[in-house]
Parts: sequence; structure tokens; C-alpha cells
Amino acid sequence: MGSQIWVMGICVWMCVFSCGFISVSSRTVGDGTVFIEGKAAIGRIDDDFVCATLDWWPPEKCDYGTCSWSRASLLNLDLGNNILLNAIKAFSPLKLRLGGSLQDKVIYGSEEKQQPCIPFANKTSEMFGFTQGCLPMHRWDELNNFFNKSGAKIIFGLNALYGKSIQSDGSAIGAWDYTNAESLIRYTVKNNYTIHGWELGNELSGSGVGTRVAADQYALDTISLQRIVQNIYNGIEPKPLIIAPGGFFDANWFKEFLDKATTSVDVVTHHIYNLGAGVDKHLVERILDPSYLDGEANTFRGLHNILRTSATSATAWVGEAGGAYNSGHNLVTNAFVFSFWYLDQLGMASAYDTKTYCRQSFIGGNYGLLNTTTFEPNPDYYSALLWHRLMGRKVLSTSFSGTPKIRAYAHCAKHSKGITILLINLDNSTTIQAKVAFNSSWSLPHKARAHKKSIYQLLGDYESESTREEYHLTAKDGNLHSQTVLLNGKTLTVNSSGDIPSLEPLYANSSNLIKVDPFSIVFAHIPNLVLPACM
Repeated sequence: MGSQIWVMGICVWMCVFSCGFISVSSRTVGDGTVFIEGKAAIGRIDDDFVCATLDWWPPEKCDYGTCSWSRASLLNLDLGNNILLNAIKAFSPLKLRLGGSLQDKVIYGSEEKQQPCIPFANKTSEMFGFTQGCLPMHRWDELNNFFNKSGAKIIFGLNALYGKSIQSDGSAIGAWDYTNAESLIRYTVKNNYTIHGWELGNELSGSGVGTRVAADQYALDTISLQRIVQNIYNGIEPKPLIIAPGGFFDANWFKEFLDKATTSVDVVTHHIYNLGAGVDKHLVERILDPSYLDGEANTFRGLHNILRTSATSATAWVGEAGGAYNSGHNLVTNAFVFSFWYLDQLGMASAYDTKTYCRQSFIGGNYGLLNTTTFEPNPDYYSALLWHRLMGRKVLSTSFSGTPKIRAYAHCAKHSKGITILLINLDNSTTIQAKVAFNSSWSLPHKARAHKKSIYQLLGDYESESTREEYHLTAKDGNLHSQTVLLNGKTLTVNSSGDIPSLEPLYANSSNLIKVDPFSIVFAHIPNLVLPACM
């Protein structure tokens, strides 16, 4: 399968590239139908489904010839930047997961810690090229004051390797020494800082990255974390979520972990970098290949089945997803083309009952939602904000007939009546005119009853008066490598005060077909289509 995808990808690459960049070529018109099962939801996402990550890499961190992490580290992030503050506030709220590769090398300079709080230092012989580093409590105070002002909901990743011994075979042996983490949690509660969830460890599951922890020991460590949280938060409600393991999905490891962790874990997190390394030259062709995108469904399906058949009540999150590892790729993972992958991931994850999806990163590397130098939003930021505002909690079974180049997802609308449809056109030359059809095996309202002839009913058969809202996203000048995105033909950019622009829709008659231009993304909110699943 991999070699077939590779060959197909090369063909796509040759077809869509001209003059050194991706652009829309001469156009044709096709049609298709969005089929929506409206009787019952197939999944439910959190109201604050969209999440992003912030990392620990110190200022001198340089990845593969670039030093783009310098302003993005949790240790020196400019918390006085208006764009940064406004970008978080616009979500009201945005979940932020604090963690990443150096998470398991961070110690906390809390009151119980007697040693000096020494920062990270380069050391090539150490895992990830850095020594152990320390989070000073004055920085923890600054971060929490900023997060409180921004309205963000914080997930903090704890050091799961503290007290363990790293063996020559790469395994980490021994019980977690939770004393330092316990002191941080006590300090946090003492200062009335709100933490939405405490996550234990980063990429230590299965074969691990850098090192690994066996599933049975990880379960014991998670039970210890739950006991600490229950004790320290005694009498405080709501208590933070217990989250683990924050690693790549390994079916056998995850099943054993859940069987032994029993009720100690609230959320099971896994990471996704399914496109390959950031330096890979074939990222774009994979993003534009529907069969390649479909491959990640196996991960979502596998975890969903384990949770469904396990005794646990834990839910699934994507705890970190940057698509391409090692910081992504400039002008790909921070450009318009990446919204195809990102929004498809949000839609696919939702369909498998994933409750939250954390994008790597909010700022940092070449896959940030914000530009690391200017802090201005990259295209994916606006894609995420539209999803957050339009796609409601209930997920509807959705399919598209007509071309495999259209990716289609639908949810009950958010904070309003009706449904919202997301259509992603991966074709560089074909405009799709999409009909909307819904399951009509239930009792239909007024006009629709007279047209009940089959399992599915076309929306246009009975609706001719109401309007829908449309949000069309395209790349500036048709260049998919552009970091400027257009909404309904207008450039999205912050103003001189750092304010996030308003996202205004176009209005169309609900009976009209939905036009999806080549290499474009459309959100369509249809308020008058009220399905049983959304009642």
C-alpha cells in the first residue's frame, strides 16, 4: 500500500506543480451529493474540542538548521504580546496543552525543592540533546496569570521519568517519584491556579521516543497521580482530569494500560505525525491524496474499539498532532495547504468520538497556528477558529458521492439550530456543485412530507425560501504555499491593535447547490435543517 501511495503521490505532484508552486489550474465543473444520516449522532466532541500545544524547548533550541522555537518556549514566551492574547481569547475558551519532548526532563522549583533551579543546557550525550531543566515558580506565576487573563484551559504535562532509571535497551525502570510533581500541584492549588487536567508523561508508550515505560508500570504511576490529585483537591470541585499516556498509539500497550489503570484515568491521549518527517519532500502530495488521508482512520478506529470494549470510562483525545515531525516544513505545515490535512483530521477524529484535538503547536516550529516571528495567525488558525465557532458537539454520519477529492463532514450546528457541513476540495481544477441529501426515514416537517419518496431526501426538494451561511477559504493568488488566507475573497489579517478579524459569512439560498472551488474549503451552516440527532 505504501509504494502505491508513493507512486500516486508522484503523479499528483507532477499534475499540480507549475512554476515552483501549487496553484489552481484551468477549471472544470463537476457535481456530487453530501449524504447525511440525521437520526442519531455517531459521536460527541467537547464544546472546546480545539486545543493547541506549547512546548519547553529553550531559546537556543535549533531544529534541522532553523531556530524557530526561540520565541515560543514556555520559558521565554512573550506574554505581553497583544496578538497572542487576542488569539487565545477569540476561542473563549481555547485548551492549551503544556508539554512536549523535554517535559520529562523538567523539574519544578517549588517550595519543597531545596536545590537551585538550573535551566536547560545543551548536552549532546543526553536524551534530546539537553540536560535536565527547571521551571522557576516565578515563571509558573507569570504563565498562570496570563492564562487566567486569556481564558485558556490548561493541561499540564508532568515529568513521568522522575525517579526512574534509563536502561541500555532504552527502557525506563522503576516507579515514578511523584514528590516533585506533588509539590508543584500543591503550590498550584495554594495559589488558586486553575488546571483543567494533569497529563503524565510524553511519548513513553509502546516503543517510546527516547525511552519507554512498560504499560503495567505506567498504570501504577497513573494511579499514583490520581491519588495525589484526589488528596490535594479534596473538597475542591471540579477536580482536574487525569490524562495519560500522551504517546503514539500501540494497540497492545494501550489495552494493557487501560486494563490495569482501571478508573484512574479520565482521558487517554495519543499523538499523530502521520505525514512523515518535516524534511520529507512528499508532504504536499500526501496531504492531497485522499487514500493517504484515509489511512489515519485505522488509529482512530483502533483506539475507539479498545475504549468501547474496555471497562474504563476514559475518553479519547489527540494530545499532540503536528502532521510532520521534527518541526514540520516551512511553507507547507504553516501555509494554506496544511488546512486540508488539519480540518480533515478534525473531522475524522470527531467521527470516531474523539473529544479533544490538540494541534502541535499554538506557536513554535514550522507548524504553529501563529507565526513564530510576528505572532500573526497562520491559515490554520482561522480554519480552527471557524471549526470552533460552527461545528457543534454532535457528529453526524456523512459521506460524499461524486469524487474522492471531496472530503465531507457534518455536525449539528454550534449554539444555533440546524447543521454545519464542512467540504474540502483537494482537486486543483474541478469546481464541485454539491447537493445536500439527508436521511428521511423519520417524520419530516411541513413541506418535506410531500416529497418523502426514498431513504434520502434532497434539501432543495422542499426548501426554497430560507438562507444558509457560507464561509469559503482559499489561498492568496491560488498559491497553496501562501501564508495568507482569504475568507469569501477577503484577506484575513489582524489590525494594528492585534485584534483578530471578524469572520463574516456569505448568504445563499438554502435550496441552491453549494459551490466548492478547486483547492478550497467551505463551511456551510444550514439553520433550517433540523435533524432528529440535533434536537
